[in-house]
Amino acid sequence: MPDYEAVIGLEVHAQLKTRSKLFCACSTVFGEEPNRNTCPVCAGMPGALPVVNKKAVEYGVKLSQALDCQVNDRSVFARKNYFYPDLPKGYQISQYEHPLAEEGQLEMPVNGSMRQVRIVRIHMEDDAGKSIHGAENTSYVDLNRTGVPLLEIVSGPDIFSPDEAVAYLKSLRNILIYLDICRGNMQEGNFRCDANVSVRPRGRPEYGTRTEVKNMNSFRFVHKALTYEINRQIELLEDGEQVVQETRLFDESSGQTKSMRGKEEAHDYRYFPDPDLVPLSISVRDREEWSRELPELPLSKWRRFLRDYALPEEAADILTGEKDMADYFERVVACFGEPQTVGNWMISEMLRELNEGNISASESPLAPEQLAELLRLIQQEKISSKIAKQIFPEIFARGLDPETYVEEKGYLQITDESRLQEVVREVIAENPDEAASYKQGKKKLMSFFMGQVMKKTQGQANPKLVDQLLRSELGG
Repeated sequence: MPDYEAVIGLEVHAQLKTRSKLFCACSTVFGEEPNRNTCPVCAGMPGALPVVNKKAVEYGVKLSQALDCQVNDRSVFARKNYFYPDLPKGYQISQYEHPLAEEGQLEMPVNGSMRQVRIVRIHMEDDAGKSIHGAENTSYVDLNRTGVPLLEIVSGPDIFSPDEAVAYLKSLRNILIYLDICRGNMQEGNFRCDANVSVRPRGRPEYGTRTEVKNMNSFRFVHKALTYEINRQIELLEDGEQVVQETRLFDESSGQTKSMRGKEEAHDYRYFPDPDLVPLSISVRDREEWSRELPELPLSKWRRFLRDYALPEEAADILTGEKDMADYFERVVACFGEPQTVGNWMISEMLRELNEGNISASESPLAPEQLAELLRLIQQEKISSKIAKQIFPEIFARGLDPETYVEEKGYLQITDESRLQEVVREVIAENPDEAASYKQGKKKLMSFFMGQVMKKTQGQANPKLVDQLLRSELGG
């Protein structure tokens, strides 16, 4: 894009991890039979009155504090009127003129530098239901999701590339998970994103006409959708055409955005204060108490891992990317020390097993203390690193004690010098031509002899001792 730049603002809907819905006591458990978790309130029955879930308010305030937002003394729930078959009340309860919080920021690393994105507002709202489209032009409505509490986090137009957008979303998702207020599962819909996208000639202060892109349920699809939409708008302008303000859907199969409807403005929703809900007032005592409960946040942890553990940035990114992973890492380091060794093992061997099992570090069958014990066996030269990597998948899957396992399987390194000397002499005797060549200066043959010794000992010979014995027998 030599002559244009993109301007992106993101609206994220984060489904909160409360046990009950925002305005009633119905369960929020995902995956129940359709319409099982409903009551007159969330089903929109006449005369049913909503009551605010305080835990949802607490979660909203905690996120606002984590993003340095100004939590408003008074916020107001409003009715956002529109028709959908899965919106039984005929309106959504949201916040408009007086949101929960405003004027924050999110700081994030992007391609080796730090970027700040403004948080314009955070407001609370209840979710709609879900339409399920069947065969033969039939559709069904599942109201289980109706009334589940959401936070909508609206960024400023401070994002200028698909890479930055993905970095922002990953950072925001990590904060929500660290706070333990959202599961962050995009496939289940509890972390959803809409993007407002426009392009303008590079260096111009005026914004271009924006479109809103919906239906993005993975970071990869967000990147693909934004890339396509930016290029589409540039091509229109280059051809002398106009960008139309509209809402577009991302088609995963084609990798394209497609027109859905004209973009609504705020007045189309006829917002007005919900007469069944009094303004929300949050006491100073509650705000101070919730602030004290905030955990160490991802960026702070990332910086600490760089400072205290001297990790490379890429390793710190991976290890702090999920709270479970960071906690696991620190428990192993507390038992074993050597953070760089621990980090290397977790990023290579352990992360592969976690990904194959589709589990988090907190669900690992292998306890942190057991990984520390495996690394200690390598450190003490009881087993080689090669053997440790060979046996790791099994001890991980079964949660086995490493020392007991290697003893039972006979994997302990051979450190008996007299025994290894016999093997070394046997290998040299079996390969006289190679031995003569080595003595004549072809020192690269040392790896050949090392391999032969390891083959005879099934990889259990102590490499350092074998190297010493070979050099002694071969003469340097």
